[in-house]
Amino acid sequence: MIRRAVLNVVGLSARDLSSGVMPRLMKRASNGSAALIRPAFPAVTCTAQSNYLTGQLPAVHGIVGNGWYDRSLSEVHFWKQSNRLVEAPKVWDVIHERRPGAKVANLFWWYNMGTQADLSVTPRPIYKADGGKIFDIASYPQRLKPALKAALGEFPFHTFWGPRAGIAATQWIADAARWMEQHEKPDLNLVYLPHLDYDLQRFGPNDPRSDEARKQMDKLVCDLAEELEAAGVEVVILSEYAITEVERPVALNRIFREQGWLEIKDEAGAEILDTMNSKVFAVVDHQVAHIVVQDEKLLSKVKTLLEQTAGVGQVLDCNDQEKAGIRHARSGDLVAVADARSWFSYYWWNEDARAPDYAHTVDIHRKPGYDPAELFIDPAIKWPALSVAWFLMKKRLGMRALLQLTPLSGEQVTGSHGRVPEDSLDWPVLITGAKDGAAKQVASTEVFGYITKGF
Repeated sequence: MIRRAVLNVVGLSARDLSSGVMPRLMKRASNGSAALIRPAFPAVTCTAQSNYLTGQLPAVHGIVGNGWYDRSLSEVHFWKQSNRLVEAPKVWDVIHERRPGAKVANLFWWYNMGTQADLSVTPRPIYKADGGKIFDIASYPQRLKPALKAALGEFPFHTFWGPRAGIAATQWIADAARWMEQHEKPDLNLVYLPHLDYDLQRFGPNDPRSDEARKQMDKLVCDLAEELEAAGVEVVILSEYAITEVERPVALNRIFREQGWLEIKDEAGAEILDTMNSKVFAVVDHQVAHIVVQDEKLLSKVKTLLEQTAGVGQVLDCNDQEKAGIRHARSGDLVAVADARSWFSYYWWNEDARAPDYAHTVDIHRKPGYDPAELFIDPAIKWPALSVAWFLMKKRLGMRALLQLTPLSGEQVTGSHGRVPEDSLDWPVLITGAKDGAAKQVASTEVFGYITKGF
């Protein structure tokens, strides 16, 4: 019976496979079958993964981005972890039905808590009552967490996201996949390998430093694939999206503020976005933004303003969203798509001194929008190492402290994703191990069939 591993190499593009920088992956693609994946829309992590794992579009499974506005709670939610948010059957549901007793492992793909996958491991800090946070992972069954930590050490959370994001977290996940194969022998092993995502956003896809990340991932991915294949596991390699060069952040909420549509409240000297009472605001997610229009009379005016805004390439109303397969209760009343050289920032304040305290930190849950500036250290901080040391000292003394290193500008960001690139070389890829007659181009929802094939 077939056993399969799906290695999700985030940020890998068709262009990478023809560049010569990743020779081992290029060889695997030429020796096996390689296809372009028509990107999910939006081309972001949670939507792409949900398309792959359900075979459905966001209009059905409900994952319209990495975050959305919950209208009943009047709150923006980003990077939630419950698998029950995905409103369609997943690959493990189908596999369990087809092959009772089959074992599915999910290593760090998103929505990995409360899942029907048999084995799951996911990043999950411990949040203390005093406001403190301890970096950790969560697992199901619970026995996996201590076993993995005993074998591999603590998960290097600081390299999974933030200014120190790097290869160590991805290497730990790859080693966890090896451990899972040795100790659990899953029939399907879903493995998330994010390292390319970091430097391609930091430096842009055309920077030599991004080539170094590509070389690192060429070795890491192919080493893992070959070891799994030696154990009798079929390997599928895929990616979620490709990252393209950008140069312009567009702060939609500042534009809405100029129109008097935002409601801003003062909290201890900081300006906080009041989503409950704002007439219009944007939930931004890389190159896509869900525009919430709570005053219906403004809808056409908002659409016109967006269409006239530099950096906005397209504005989707409800009819357009239906055609794109993204119309859902979680979707914005309008969806803005950046042009090829732009991306959307979440900022709404006009004076940095009035920015919320979390704006200066890595805080993926509290910010009502994705913030790639978290990958950088504010260049205005002359001695960041001393700032970190002072923060750690205060924490050890039991004092409240914030590690405020994040710049309040996205000017450094030179790579982004979310829109569907016009050039198919900037699309994600699907690589299988044998020449099996795979199509040269597949829809994101068709990846589901490649994952479940043979079960």
